[in-house]
Amino acid sequence: MSRPTLEDIEAAGERIAGVARRTPLERSRWLSREMARDVWLKLECFQATGSFKIRGAMAKLSLLAQSTGEVLTVSAGNHGLAVAHCAEALGLNATIVVPESASRAKVEAIRRFRVNLIERGASYDEAERVARAMGRESGARFVSPYNDFDVIAGQGTIALEMLEDQPRLEAIIVPVGGGGLIAGVAIAAKALNPDIKIYGAEPAASPTMREAFKAGRIIEIREEETIADGLAGNIEPGSITFPIARELVDDILPVSEHSIRAAIRRAAREDHLMIEGAAAVALAALGEARIQHEKIGVIISGRNITLDLFKEVLG
Repeated sequence: MSRPTLEDIEAAGERIAGVARRTPLERSRWLSREMARDVWLKLECFQATGSFKIRGAMAKLSLLAQSTGEVLTVSAGNHGLAVAHCAEALGLNATIVVPESASRAKVEAIRRFRVNLIERGASYDEAERVARAMGRESGARFVSPYNDFDVIAGQGTIALEMLEDQPRLEAIIVPVGGGGLIAGVAIAAKALNPDIKIYGAEPAASPTMREAFKAGRIIEIREEETIADGLAGNIEPGSITFPIARELVDDILPVSEHSIRAAIRRAAREDHLMIEGAAAVALAALGEARIQHEKIGVIISGRNITLDLFKEVLG
């Protein structure tokens, strides 16, 4: 499968403009002071569905609406919520499979839409196998959360906005799960500025992309529980995100659960932002010694954390 180009990402930007918001890129005064450099936060937590996933979902579904009325997906929560929102806007019927362990905040948000929501499997990997089998049986068009040309193009629109607002950014830190976000961001950012550095941040408890980098191929790993539930799950074998990331991403940085929780607390106390674990991973990676740049962009990918968990983290 070919990969998106800058032109594909720009075209995706036009398709999603009526649904996905252009989110702010704001300089964080406390982080900039603490890190002794300019730190800019791309606030995707302000999207309508609470995460960046609406970009990729709309980029894909806007094309599918021309040829089908039925779509099917699997999600840890945010992608499913985005598909539900976009399917309703486009008049599509959507079936969304989530693992039984999915965040209750995300599941309840999906239930507010007119979709067929199925909770199946103890983990994301099990839910994905169920969804793939359902797709083969039903004939509905399966929309991967990350392993999809148009989804990747949609996510890449974040980099277009970041570099339009701050063209002198030297590095971007991106949360990494299946790799759709970092693949799209890396394609767009490197096309606009070949010298920019792209760093992936992932929970040390679920280092799927980092282990794939080490092995030189996608491998299945045994994961531990992580508060960054949106980044959990193995990468689908053959995913186009891996070769893109291996070529364009400068490093993948593991982040401890302690650091993720600390980043959630700091964002709440310093910026009054309520962010989820997946977003906090990118913030936590800022302290990595390898990130030595004067102007750094950090993608704050989402806010969909349960209130109970948020209160627990704040302590």
